[in-house]
Amino acid sequence: MGKVTKAANHLSVTEILDRMKQPTPFWCLRRWMIIHHALVSPSPAPEIAQRFGVSKHTVHQLISRYNRLGPAALETPGPGQRQRAYLNLDNEQQFLNHLKEEAADGKLTTVAEIKSRLENHLGQPVHPSTVYRLLSRHEWKKKCPRPRHILSDPNEQEDKKKTSLTLLNRH
Repeated sequence: MGKVTKAANHLSVTEILDRMKQPTPFWCLRRWMIIHHALVSPSPAPEIAQRFGVSKHTVHQLISRYNRLGPAALETPGPGQRQRAYLNLDNEQQFLNHLKEEAADGKLTTVAEIKSRLENHLGQPVHPSTVYRLLSRHEWKKKCPRPRHILSDPNEQEDKKKTSLTLLNRH
């Protein structure tokens, strides 16, 4: 049998059970269940990991953080949720509303200009791909016609113009 994994007594068993009864996502509930198990009936980390469907490393990491930091270690934002975003979605929308007003007046805005405005707004430099993802996230699209098709051949177009004019003159 391996080394027994124990949780510190930061909270009583009833306090932990009360936190487990609160409406939270499953991953948060599972964290509290692991701490409860390590507090009530300490056992080796592989056994706890198998019981709750997580890795042994996750159990070690979770209980170690709980023992050092207390309940605050379990109340982290969790997976996803744009944790490293510069602005939340509402603030991004407000930032772009100013540009929409200018666009309504007929002003054309380039990505370089939006990037510089965003950097001034945030007070730090941002990568150009950040601006493109911001515009894509809010469904901004470049809507202007190309002056000519990429694969078009100017010489071939001139030949067609000449032949179409001669055909028109014959009739």
